[in-house]
Amino acid sequence: MLRNGLEPWHLLIVAVVAIMLFGSKRLPDSARALGRSMRILKSETRAMKADEQHAVTEGAGPVPAPEPVPATPSQSVSGPGSGSS
Repeated sequence: MLRNGLEPWHLLIVAVVAIMLFGSKRLPDSARALGRSMRILKSETRAMKADEQHAVTEGAGPVPAPEPVPATPSQSVSGPGSGSS
């Protein structure tokens, strides 16, 4: 069924359908936006890898997230003028 995968005529059909759906005016803008998004994704991925390698070379492991402190009902926030001073 899918022994040969995508052949060139499959890609031609996809291109024709895309042009029919989006129109020839919007396709260059869409391709430009997709290219920008891919560049941003690549740069963020590189930055994450660099941060990870930097942490490994320093010997520091991943920093655990701080645990939230539950508020008790007896603690209340007092505004200005609402206290006995």
